Amino acid sequence: MPYVLVSTQIRLETGPTMVGDEYSDPAIMNYLGARKTTMLGNNFSEYHVDDSPRLVLDKLEKIGFRVVTMTGVGQTLVWCMYKETDCIT
Repeated sequence: MPYVLVSTQIRLETGPTMVGDEYSDPAIMNYLGARKTTMLGNNFSEYHVDDSPRLVLDKLEKIGFRVVTMTGVGQTLVWCMYKETDCIT
C-alpha cells in the first residue's frame, strides 16, 4: 500500500498519533510500534503510537515515504504520505 494517513488532534501535538486503519500494512505498523485499538462505539479499528507526528513522519521518511499534502480539519491535523512502488504492467 503506497499511501499512509497520519493524524493528531491539535491539542495533542506531542502524541498520541493515529497512523493507520484496520487495513494498514502490518509490517509498517510494526515498524512504527503502533497498537491497534477500537474506540467504544466505533465499528472500525485504528493504529496509534505514542510518538509525536514529527517523529512518525521522520520514521516514515526513512523507509521511503514522503509527504504529499497536509491539512487541518477542525481540530485535527492530517498528513498524507506516499511511497513510490515498482509497478509491473
